[in-house]
Formats: sequence, C-alpha cells, structure tokens
Amino acid sequence: MTLVTDKPHNDPQTQVATIPDKSRAERLTSFEVEDFAVPTGREEEWRFTPVDRLAGLFSDTATDADAVSFSTKVPEEALQAALAAGVAPRGTVLVPGDRGSVVGSANSPEATYIKVPNDAEYAEPLRVDITGNGAGRRVNSHIVLEAGSHSKALIILDHTGSADFSGNVEIKVGDGADLTVVTLQRWADDANHLAQHDAVVGRDATYKHIAVSLGGSIVRMNSNVRYAGPGGDATLLGVYFADAGQHLEHRSFVDHNAPQCKSLVTYKGALQGETAHTVWVGDVLIRAEAEGIDTYELNRNLVLSDGARADSVPNLEIETGDIAGAGHASSTGRFDDEQLFYLMSRGVSEDEARRMVVRGFFADIIAKIGVAEVVDPLMEAIDAELALDMKGEA
Repeated sequence: MTLVTDKPHNDPQTQVATIPDKSRAERLTSFEVEDFAVPTGREEEWRFTPVDRLAGLFSDTATDADAVSFSTKVPEEALQAALAAGVAPRGTVLVPGDRGSVVGSANSPEATYIKVPNDAEYAEPLRVDITGNGAGRRVNSHIVLEAGSHSKALIILDHTGSADFSGNVEIKVGDGADLTVVTLQRWADDANHLAQHDAVVGRDATYKHIAVSLGGSIVRMNSNVRYAGPGGDATLLGVYFADAGQHLEHRSFVDHNAPQCKSLVTYKGALQGETAHTVWVGDVLIRAEAEGIDTYELNRNLVLSDGARADSVPNLEIETGDIAGAGHASSTGRFDDEQLFYLMSRGVSEDEARRMVVRGFFADIIAKIGVAEVVDPLMEAIDAELALDMKGEA
C-alpha cells in the first residue's frame, strides 16, 4: 500500500494519516447492530469525527413522528415503490459499514425504491426532496435507486431543514446504463447527517456520484463503488465549503474488483472561520483480478482564514501489476494574497477579486459536474459564503 501527498506533512493546516495496517477489504460490514460498538473516536475510521456530538445518531432508535417530509418527482413510467427489509433489490448493494449506517438500516422499515426502466432516457432530472422538520429529531432513511440496462438518467437527492439524519442509499447501475446521482447537503446550521452511499456499476456502464455539502453542523458521507463486470466507468465528485463550527467529512472507497474498469475521484473544498473542519479520506483497492484498470483520486483544499483545518488522506492498495494507470494526490493551501493583489492592482475591487480567486479554485470540478441544476445554485451558495466572510460574520 502506498500513500502520496504533495503537501508537506508539517503544514499546520493539513494532516496526513499514516498508512493503515490492514486492507480496506477487511473492514467489517454487517446488518446486525450489535456488530458495531458505539464509536469512541479512537477507532481509525472515526478519529477525525466529533463523535461526542453524534450520540443521537448512534442510538438504535426509530424515526421520530413527523420528523421529516419526503417528496418525489419521478416520471409516470418509472417504477416507484416501498421496499420492506429483505425485499430485493434492497440489501443487494449496500451492507452497513459502520454504527451510523447499521442503526439507520435497522430502523428503516421501508425503503423508497425508484427504478429507471431499461432503455429509458430522461431529459429532466428525477428528484427526491428530503426536509427535516426540527433540530435533534431523529430520521432513519433508506433509498434504493436502480438504472435499467442501457438507460440514462439524473437523480437529485436534496436535503434541507433540520434533523439528526441517517441516510443509506444503494444504487444499481445496469449494463450499459448511464446514471448520475447528485446528493445536496443544504441543511440548516443545527442539522447532523451520517450517510452511506453504495453503488454497483454494471458491464460497460457509466456512473457519476456528485456530493455537494454546504450546510449542516456535521456531515459525514461514505461514497463507495464496486463493479459487476468489465468496462465500468465510475466518477466520484465532491464540493464542500465549511465555515465556523462546521465539520464536513467525505470518504470514498472504489473497489476495483473487475478488469478493464475506470474510476476518477475528485473532491475540492474551501474553509473559513474558527474551528471549520473538513476531512477527505479516499481509498482505492485494485484486486488481483482487476487487470487493465485505470484510476486516479485527487483532493484539494483552500483555507481562507486562520483557525480552519483540513485533513486529507489518500490511500491506494494494489494487488496486481497489470494496470493501465493508478495515482493519487492531495494538497491544502492558504488563500493566495499575491493573486488578490494582482487583481486589485488592475482595478478589481477586493470583494470581487476574492470571489474570482475562489471561483477559479472550483472551476475545473464545476466543469466536470456539468449539471445546470447543480452548478447554478452551488455557485450562488459559494458567493453567499464569501459574502458572509467579507462582512466578518463567518
């Protein structure tokens, strides 16, 4: 196993973990709540997370009455149903990998199931809007998304309001399908969100997962991918902006378990304000049977003020030498005052210059997202965050 970073280890704004002592494939997964102890923060997978603030989400507790409102926008010809525990395809893709996910699974008596029919192609996005109805109110959610063979669709999951939210999402991408799943975390400042999103990508299928985290007190999301056949192509993209007191944590695991597949992981984040904290942990496992694969993961962080901290941990585990390409990189840097001075010396106001620098930082990943329904509100939200900072309110 190797670990690569292009940021010095002694930089005070970023910390890079040591190489794990066991394979990512050996992590426990189970549907049994008792198999996962309540985290203490000393565990490797929880050591960055403020677990003392998440006690409510670790308890084996049912959803509070009227704690959440769900609404969907799905074409009539698409299948929409409720799946009880044990009813396929629920449980065929996602097996809980931590305490938050397993109690969410155990306490979700029904899962929302949406299937895009074989060969269907939708120009408009499908939507699932999730609104929390009160701070501290417990919500357990399970969503199953399936793209039939050779279909094409975009599905948006939009989280707003306040809640203690545990959300599992399992995604099945059929052979030759093209599916994009966007998850927006636009919570109020007092919300907490733990999530596990697992996808299986079929033969010659294309899958894109886009995570945008802007709101919430704590957001911790695990986005995982494996393959059901050769030729699969998975792209995981993430954008996050943390301000004072926020903890935004994104973890990804790409399990290359089939030959001739591709993956690209790119996450970018900005931080401002005292105790703003972001975490990105990216794991890629290339199994012995995964010959001819091509993979790359990248994380970049921009620190806009003192008192903010970014942790970035890329991991690459390789069990075969027959690969087309594999690499990873991570960096964290402060806001570039020289760029700001350059723009201001040419007549650009300080506020506009700052906005231009931050927009430039996010430009390449915004281009990769390429979804107007996501990009436009995202840029508006980034501008709003910057406006708060300029007023000294962040």
